[in-house]
Amino acid sequence: MKRILYIIFAAVTISSLLFSCEAVEDRETLPAVTLTPSTLKFSVTQNPSNKNQITLKSDDPTVIPYWKYVDASGNELGHSNKSSDNVVLPFAGKYTVYFTALTRGGSVDGAPVTVTVDENDETYFKDPKWEMLTNGVAGKTWILDMDSPVGWAGLDYPGASGDNWNWFPDYAGNSWVMANKNWGEMSFNLNGGYNTSVTQTAISSNVQTTKKGTYGLDLINNKITFNGGPEMLYGGDYYLDCSNWITVKLVELTPTSLRLAVIRDKSRTGEGVCLIVFHYKPKPNL
Repeated sequence: MKRILYIIFAAVTISSLLFSCEAVEDRETLPAVTLTPSTLKFSVTQNPSNKNQITLKSDDPTVIPYWKYVDASGNELGHSNKSSDNVVLPFAGKYTVYFTALTRGGSVDGAPVTVTVDENDETYFKDPKWEMLTNGVAGKTWILDMDSPVGWAGLDYPGASGDNWNWFPDYAGNSWVMANKNWGEMSFNLNGGYNTSVTQTAISSNVQTTKKGTYGLDLINNKITFNGGPEMLYGGDYYLDCSNWITVKLVELTPTSLRLAVIRDKSRTGEGVCLIVFHYKPKPNL
């Protein structure tokens, strides 16, 4: 978490320096941190009519808020930097919410807040896409679809306008996109929590690494977020072209097809920013 906070604060500091005529003086005269845990102005409130819903609110406009919420086992379920945010905790259990205020002079951690949820919120999973992705409690495992494992698209794809082009080549005529091998697998389930496991095969060998954690499925913004270590399953030599393999775009989801995309923002060959879209299919039951 410290690394994340340093990155966020560095970005704020750099932005300030870019627009300053006397950058050195500004850097050397950063104000001392006057906030303390007891003077932080934030709240974590459960909805009285639905204890599965909580509201996170920072009441100090002079700070950048950073929230993180974890389950009773310490698994990170999500994070936010919004001044006001609503979070749904659909599973019964105890959760801890952490708040950090970022200022120009440093950061201050608030006292953790414990939230108790008495029962599951079954209505939260009524959208059929949950079942498509996870197969509920039983779980579902996805592997790369080597008939068309990867493609490229505009940042707005699959929107109706804007930068919404796409090219999803077949593998038979475009085997250059990646080696044809077992690239690993990616599993999701709802067995008492948002559980995920990603087994990734190395680019230049068949060595595999498995990481387990949690995930978040945001159906409103079409995003999946991996927490606690795992990253999105990929194939081919694309990893260094993208800076973020944790928060990814949900491009397509049906019972038999899943497309997830990362942003190519660090192209090593000078190509423009776009989506790299990986295509998955359910792993056959053997």
